Amino acid sequence: MNIIGLDALIFGVDDIPACRAFLCDYGLTPVGVDDDGGRFEALDGTAIIIRHADDPALPPAIGPAPSIRETVYGVTSAADLDAIGLELSRDRTVTWDAKGAVHSVDDSGFAIAFQVTVRRDFSAAADLTNSPGSESQRPVNQVGISPDMPAVPRTLSHVVYFVPDAVKAEAFYAERLGFRTTDRFVGVGPFMRPAGSDDHHCLFMIQTPPHMQGCEHFTFHLGSGTEVLLAGRRFEQNGWTSFWGPGRHLFGSNWFWYFNSPLGCHIEYDADMDRHDDAWSSRQAPLSADNSQLFLFTSREKWAPTGSPPEKRGEPG
Repeated sequence: MNIIGLDALIFGVDDIPACRAFLCDYGLTPVGVDDDGGRFEALDGTAIIIRHADDPALPPAIGPAPSIRETVYGVTSAADLDAIGLELSRDRTVTWDAKGAVHSVDDSGFAIAFQVTVRRDFSAAADLTNSPGSESQRPVNQVGISPDMPAVPRTLSHVVYFVPDAVKAEAFYAERLGFRTTDRFVGVGPFMRPAGSDDHHCLFMIQTPPHMQGCEHFTFHLGSGTEVLLAGRRFEQNGWTSFWGPGRHLFGSNWFWYFNSPLGCHIEYDADMDRHDDAWSSRQAPLSADNSQLFLFTSREKWAPTGSPPEKRGEPG
């Protein structure tokens, strides 16, 4: 079961125009989008798909709209699909669609699907760093940042579920689908990666009361922490509301910036996530503000160094 990561997340929504504007401002490219919804892609072809919440083709909803309706994972071959279908059909309904994708549900009731991955090769510039004591990455006379530099989603990174039983949910993904637990917040839930990925996690699950079950957030990888700050600032300037960040997580080490969304969950920008293989020993920690982020920024309106900001005048510094 060579699951390599998320290919798409499918949402049933109430307001197609608002979701379209939101996902385009976030930086995704609309593909085949019309009044009934459509696909919004990152550079590698991974995507968010939106449909009207009452679309009969969608899997049943866990909660009220807008909400996540299906999580689609990519695999390397049709043989992987056969193995997954055979495994899941031992104790639950499994269907195959006309394109060969496998559809079922996990032990928490989330609709899940598997397909030969749509991920495509792409090229995007790296964030080149000049660091004293190390060989410079950026050539002489090449500037590191410009006002119009791109900061666009490169690949679908991870999804976070609220689940009523995190122990049961973790066992399903580990025992039935071969996911590895990278780290864990004690009494809360696991960070997990599929066997075909070395990202710190593509799935994180948080135990909550049953009435809260659903998607808490999802995110796409950007190219660097600089891009997270730049994309998030542009997103704010387009009128979307920041929820948490910018900052940097401790587990996973990834930069983050979360925003409210019309999709029924939060959306995040992230970058520079840790990579792990099976030699890694998972860590455990209680969930707390200190363990959730190594640091967290607060932002202010633009200011130029012509004196102290108004509210700071007269204060020592």
